[in-house]
Amino acid sequence: MRPAPARGIPGFDHLDLDRLRGRGSVKWHRPERDVLPAWVADMDFPTPPPVVAALHEAVDRHDLGYPDWPDGSPLRSAFAKRMAERHGWAASAHRVREQTDLIQCLQLVLHLATSDGDAVAVQIPNYPPFLSTLRTMSRRIVPIPMKDTDDGWRMDFAALDTAVKRSGCKTIVLVNPHNPTGRVLTPDELGEIAAIARRHDLLVISDEIHAELTYTAHRHIPFASLSDDAARRTVTVTSATKAFNLAAIRCAVTHYGPDRLLALRDAQPPDLYGTVSPLGVIATLAAWEHGDAWQRDLLTVLDRNRRRIRDVVRDRLPLIRHHLPEATYLAWLDTRPLGLDEPPVEKVLRDGRVLLDGGAPFGPDTEGFVRLNFATSQQVLDEILGRVVDALGGQEG
Repeated sequence: MRPAPARGIPGFDHLDLDRLRGRGSVKWHRPERDVLPAWVADMDFPTPPPVVAALHEAVDRHDLGYPDWPDGSPLRSAFAKRMAERHGWAASAHRVREQTDLIQCLQLVLHLATSDGDAVAVQIPNYPPFLSTLRTMSRRIVPIPMKDTDDGWRMDFAALDTAVKRSGCKTIVLVNPHNPTGRVLTPDELGEIAAIARRHDLLVISDEIHAELTYTAHRHIPFASLSDDAARRTVTVTSATKAFNLAAIRCAVTHYGPDRLLALRDAQPPDLYGTVSPLGVIATLAAWEHGDAWQRDLLTVLDRNRRRIRDVVRDRLPLIRHHLPEATYLAWLDTRPLGLDEPPVEKVLRDGRVLLDGGAPFGPDTEGFVRLNFATSQQVLDEILGRVVDALGGQEG
């Protein structure tokens, strides 16, 4: 029996499934109509009102011509200001460059800083497009497995140090907060990584796109803010798209710490890697400058939803291993103790009509894991969870 829908939070808990299915975005458009999607990392919530207003204003005034940005877009100073206000990091606006999305940011940095066959360390499990990027670019992946402990997911720093030394690796892609486990690295943990990076002279490419989706009691710390040495060796990549549900605006930023890399970047033909849309800049500025109230409500909803998953898994699927995510809107579930005779993503889709993500695309030894996107309404999440429990043979609620 499904719980009766609660009143919920206006703007977040009253979603029309027909409207969601009518969108052209891949999350709801690709699955069959009777399938509830909880796979790709898009939220179901409406666009933040300040962003909608800013975009309407630009269109209404017919402001769709070439932008006048001789010294770069306004994102550069806006990013530096947000980092200072939120994290106490004195990021330099002069070191910020715009790109169309985070994956392009990563690919460009790898193109400039590494060559075919070079070793790149990366946490496992990891965001599938990052891993496929490394394979497509013929970079040798040095996997650093995250450890599932009684206290949650942890990095093995001795293993990282050994792997970097043995492989001759000179680059690490650090995902923090971590996708898919939801782990937020502590100051001590970041300090361990910084020491390893200094010892082996590593370039650190720090993906911090989920930074603003960190829950109370945890604190995101930009890697480049740790020390002068960390700042000089770190390239930070991020965007407003995850924390404000703006994937289609195609707008991201890269902050270059290393002087050499910034010079290489600026020596490229100016349009070789595309230019960011002015509408993407307008949407990002509106989110950063006027979207904090919306984001606070969002985090309230996501906090409730992550706890709902924890409770349902504990009570109705007690064999599954799961840790309450410290950030993101993604739950990483280990179904291997269930002893299923087929991949759980396939079983849940067939028997529960819910589309999850998981398995081999997240890296070695991830078969049997699923990733569940919980950025949806209370009612939709309860229906998703009910179907998943039934498909996996869970206990009665």
